[in-house]
Amino acid sequence: MKLNIFRRAERAAPEAKASASGPVIAWAGSGRVAWSPRDTVSLTRNGFVGNPVGFRAVKLIAEAAAALPLVCQDAERRYETHPLLDLIARPNPAQGRAELFEALYGQLLLSGNAYLEAVGGEDGLPLELHVLRSDRMHLVPGRDGWPVAYDYTVGGRKHRFDMTGPLPPVCHIKSFHPQDDHYGLSPMQAAATAIDVHNSASRWSKALLDNAARPSGAIVYRGSDGNSTLSEDQYARLQDEMLSYHQGAANAGRPMLLEGGLDWKPMGFSPSDMEFHRTKEAAAREIATAFGVPPMMLGIPGDATYANYQEANRAFYRLTVLPMVAKVAGAVADFLSRFGGEAVSLKPDLDQVPALAAERDAQWLRIASAGFLTEDEKRALLGLPTRPEGE
Repeated sequence: MKLNIFRRAERAAPEAKASASGPVIAWAGSGRVAWSPRDTVSLTRNGFVGNPVGFRAVKLIAEAAAALPLVCQDAERRYETHPLLDLIARPNPAQGRAELFEALYGQLLLSGNAYLEAVGGEDGLPLELHVLRSDRMHLVPGRDGWPVAYDYTVGGRKHRFDMTGPLPPVCHIKSFHPQDDHYGLSPMQAAATAIDVHNSASRWSKALLDNAARPSGAIVYRGSDGNSTLSEDQYARLQDEMLSYHQGAANAGRPMLLEGGLDWKPMGFSPSDMEFHRTKEAAAREIATAFGVPPMMLGIPGDATYANYQEANRAFYRLTVLPMVAKVAGAVADFLSRFGGEAVSLKPDLDQVPALAAERDAQWLRIASAGFLTEDEKRALLGLPTRPEGE
């Protein structure tokens, strides 16, 4: 008898009492901070397409870096004309040198990764060069951890670039990432929190203007007879007046006339209480810092790090543009040298950078006046190859 009772107890279904909307209601009032996703597509949409500070920082760096002239040289001479320079000058029918490198630098800044595809080149230098979107590229590691292929996915179709052949079809340039062996860390990821704050401040400002340029609140009715309930006609009239005369940017600043025991109770903070402008400027300064752009160059007020705009522009080239150009140009030259069979290097021509003219003049004068240095030692200090014999 006991056995049957136990069996019936085991077979009994457990009683469940739960509301289908219970989890939704609980999460709605959790009060947690809502951050935007950290994937490449979301960061590009929120930090570049939808944020003026991030957009200007990326455009400023990419355009300045792409405009730098490059010189091609080896250990013996600097080339005025070279097939590699001709390829870079016209990499494909749709782009020139500036457009190609601007896209390459832009991808590196937005995602931390830049991919350059070489088309052709079985018997020499590639016929064309194309920049591939980093959000569509997926690295395929081998057993030893090194990439054996790259998968490029577009519209549900996948194309695989095999990296095990003698000539790799893709050049992968990545930023330093301390916790990822295959992908780089972009400045956009480091500035993601500041971008969210800046975008939220902009949306709050827009909502504030749409809501009569004041924080939201509640109208409390206190009847003289102790009745705190409005009649249907009174409620409809009050609602129509609020919609017609006290909401929207066109009604900003219009005074509100309350009658019949109505009282306004604000339910938010004023812009001065929230230090709205300071919060937004601080977030903009953090975004500029992550990208290495002096805030003065982005029009952010309150920054006195540099004495003047010229000094800020010089620091921008020295600390941000030139290191990135040297890294990318070196990687591209090494990649293309495998096709041509000739080891050459690409370097930015510092003598043609207007922001560094004063520094270069001082360096040329200092090295030229050093009588204890030979001609070849002076050329080496200036980044020039040794003078060919007979010249």
